[in-house]
Amino acid sequence: MTEDEYLRMEEAAETKHEFWNGQIIDMAGATVVHVEISTNLIRHLGNRLQGKPCKPYNSDLRVRINESGHYCYPDVTVVCGPVEYARPDRRTTIVNPQVVIEVASPSSEARDIGEKFDDYRQVPSLQEYFLVSQDRARVQSFYRQSDGVWAFGPSYTDLKQSVKFRSLGIEIPLADIYAGVELPPAEKKSG
Repeated sequence: MTEDEYLRMEEAAETKHEFWNGQIIDMAGATVVHVEISTNLIRHLGNRLQGKPCKPYNSDLRVRINESGHYCYPDVTVVCGPVEYARPDRRTTIVNPQVVIEVASPSSEARDIGEKFDDYRQVPSLQEYFLVSQDRARVQSFYRQSDGVWAFGPSYTDLKQSVKFRSLGIEIPLADIYAGVELPPAEKKSG
């Protein structure tokens, strides 16, 4: 499928699809836990960014990675400054996220930390990437250093910790990200 065919299909579609290397990837429906975590992130980011030139967006906003031609729907995207559109005549796809957050299930985590993160790193405006687990309280952070090289940031697993968003100058307690979320019970390890 070509990019133009994908965009025409997506305009008429009742569900969302990502576009990777000419292939269409159906976006599965989200679990309650996934939605609760994403909603908590949007709310707390919005509250902390109020009055600043940055805005959080939910997974309805599509991102085009110009460098690869891929289209995706991150769970949370933050844009600072004016929004840049892939097609100014259609305000459905942006190209300048500063922060991308993916809420990962056990089945999506490998793709989110692998090929998707590889792709996101090509976006010149992107400064931080976060992978938020939905099966346990854990946030992994990655950030672009001043020389352009990506580094592993802290992993947050203690609900008393606060997740630092370096490029935004804010922090959100891990307990707020997982507030009201009923995580599945931890699997017992056999010894």
